[in-house]
Amino acid sequence: MIQLKKGGGGMRSDFKCEGQSMLYFLLTWLKGDNHFNVHQGCVTETLMRFLKAREWNVTKAHKMIIDCLNWRVQNEIDNILSKPIIPTDFYRGIRDSQLIGLSGYSREGLPVFAIGVGLSSFDKASVHYYVQSHIQINEYRDRVILPSASKKHGQPITTCVKVLDMTGLKLSALNQIKLLTIISSIDDLNYPEKTNTYYIVNVPYIFSACWKVVKPLLQERTRRKVQVLPGCGRDELLKIMDYASLPHFCRREGSGSSRHSENGNGNGNENCYSLDHPFHQKLYNHIKEESRIQEPVEPIKQGSFHVDFPEPPAEKAEIVKTLESELHKFKISNGTCD
Repeated sequence: MIQLKKGGGGMRSDFKCEGQSMLYFLLTWLKGDNHFNVHQGCVTETLMRFLKAREWNVTKAHKMIIDCLNWRVQNEIDNILSKPIIPTDFYRGIRDSQLIGLSGYSREGLPVFAIGVGLSSFDKASVHYYVQSHIQINEYRDRVILPSASKKHGQPITTCVKVLDMTGLKLSALNQIKLLTIISSIDDLNYPEKTNTYYIVNVPYIFSACWKVVKPLLQERTRRKVQVLPGCGRDELLKIMDYASLPHFCRREGSGSSRHSENGNGNGNENCYSLDHPFHQKLYNHIKEESRIQEPVEPIKQGSFHVDFPEPPAEKAEIVKTLESELHKFKISNGTCD
């Protein structure tokens, strides 16, 4: 019914009238002031992300956008950057157990996010706090980091690069699958196609074995994004970014990941996971300042910002089931949960 064809100069579309009308409606609607936090002025690029996530099916992309906007309204996502997690020591515990940070930028201007998959323990707070923190980083990326990068480079920059460190990955990761599924489902449904490439480094055997069974289940566009690099990935990553932008765990072979600055992988300014890193300091200060602006009289309230958890898409549910099965096989063969 609706066909989209890739041309050499970008995306060329051949639509029937119904498809053209729906696209025009979506473009016009997204331009409304109420949706600025979704597109940040990059309306066409935003629409293309949703279309890409639904294999260029306009009807499905339309539904996805509507569902996303409803989710944002129902959960007051536009206000989440004014809801700091307090007290600071408690938030530091979240940062030390949910390892993610901005290490720098690629030479093309894309933000480089480092994620410590293997050493993230998620054991310092409830699920709601970790989900809140994850969404806040997403929103800060989309409202502050990406617009700033776009302005600096004079062109829309709407995606990022992620470097996933598998150091320390164990069978006990099975205990975190539910939370990770919630977080990844939120991303898939409400922040689609925001990652240009996933670089996976410091890969242990358990990851390699699981990747073999999960990879065939992924859509082709997702498989193309994933690159498993040898060792810490330093040499390959230096082809797309300067040394200063390398995550701390990629700076020398065998350096591994680090939860804490005192572990010997550098101080808080070098370890982008740390609350002392400039990225997290700016993020946390931004949230506290927004809170003071929105509620200048009332004291900041302690407590998590609850968000509705989506049902994972059918494809993701199958992947999770397969991954759980594979991890259970390892558990039985090793006779241990580690």
